[in-house]
Amino acid sequence: MENNKPSEHDITEVVVAAKQSAANKSENGGVKVISHSNVQPPFSVLWATVLYCAEFICASVLSSRYHDTENVVWMGLTITFMLVPSVLTQLTLTFVHRDLGRDRPLVLFMHLLQMGPIIRCIEALVVYWQAGKKEEPYVTISRKIKLKHGRGLGSALECEIGHSERKLAEHRNAFKRTAVIQAFLGSTPQLTLQLYATIQEKYILPPRLALMVISLISIVYGALVCSVLAIQIKYDDYKVRMKPAAYLCMILWRGLEIATRITTLVLFSSALTFWVVLVGLTNLLIFFFQPWVEFWARRASLPENIEKNFSKLGTTVVLCMITFLYACINIFCWSAVQLDLADHDLVEKQPRWRCLAIYYTFRFMENVTLIVLWYYFKSDFYVYVCTPLLVVQLIVCYSLAVIFMLVFHQFCHPCRRLFHYNVEDCLRCACCWKKKQFELPADHAEGLQEHAPPDLTNHLTDRETDIVDDIMEAA
Repeated sequence: MENNKPSEHDITEVVVAAKQSAANKSENGGVKVISHSNVQPPFSVLWATVLYCAEFICASVLSSRYHDTENVVWMGLTITFMLVPSVLTQLTLTFVHRDLGRDRPLVLFMHLLQMGPIIRCIEALVVYWQAGKKEEPYVTISRKIKLKHGRGLGSALECEIGHSERKLAEHRNAFKRTAVIQAFLGSTPQLTLQLYATIQEKYILPPRLALMVISLISIVYGALVCSVLAIQIKYDDYKVRMKPAAYLCMILWRGLEIATRITTLVLFSSALTFWVVLVGLTNLLIFFFQPWVEFWARRASLPENIEKNFSKLGTTVVLCMITFLYACINIFCWSAVQLDLADHDLVEKQPRWRCLAIYYTFRFMENVTLIVLWYYFKSDFYVYVCTPLLVVQLIVCYSLAVIFMLVFHQFCHPCRRLFHYNVEDCLRCACCWKKKQFELPADHAEGLQEHAPPDLTNHLTDRETDIVDDIMEAA
């Protein structure tokens, strides 16, 4: 039988031809090819593995402590919130790396022992240490537009990606998925449970405190991953780099938002235990069915090629799991994306500021309502606590989270110059609208209110034209 597999010499010739073709384009002012030999260390893989192991160990120690004190309920719930995300993490890593169709018994055995992230982290470190020691003729081309001062600049750059860098990118993408799953299907209910147990038992155990701190760090990290992934998906044509100030602003935004939300839910549940179930289920059902209602309203069809081996039933099951994760994220914080179940990427790439404003408005109102209800129905345990001050602190902290979110989108977002309008533009239009309404005579005020508010993009014509020109030049 004739062997059609290309030889290494043929592949090398193809790569050289691609380089020459790209070089010719570069001479004509088109695309340039840059060869990257420096592979970045897999810090995100290592950090996600450390968080996974630390949370698993602390939960195991705390479960043993509950067993010694015969707290069966706390022990069962702690083990549940420890094992469920762990099993989902193993399945995710196995699915992404397609291990079921490969002969890798050791890796599969490690996944059965719930130690899959450890073996994956070791694999990523081995790939990183071996990178650059031998020539890699197989390459993939990545085409990106470089951003300077938030705008597309010059020609698009085609960067060569070798085997090592591509394998590390696969590991990073897999651990980003597991970090989100671990954060919102494991760490979030775990932190809520342990904080509730602390209030009910009126004392703090050292293992419980350690688990709460690690869970909070895991949740904030998962929220950061969601935000960064949303930016990378929406601006896939651009080479996006986050600055330290952007990360700091996102940490403050996400940390205050999540901590305030969980504290509010726990305090409300300590006073009205059964009503918190209704609140949680209502939020879950709303965010779960919202993408499906939009999908049915558009009369769209299911996306194809999500996975080659999937039938329509399998695709529907995967979409339901993704929608469930999306709903769990939105219960505690803004997911940073809007699902579009008819699109192949499953994410709506156009930013929807109206959804962002509606979410934070209703979430702020809900948090205030829950904390006020707790204030009126609280137990005698809070006699020695200044409850009015605690209510004010929670409201102020959530307000600060919203402020840091606005600051991030106005000053720290890496692609803020590509927005059609920003926070400053909305505030400016709102102030101008109020000023005009105040200056008009009283007899014209009612007629003015009947008209729709002015278009926010009218005064940004020059700015949008500049952005379009930059994109056209870069293309």
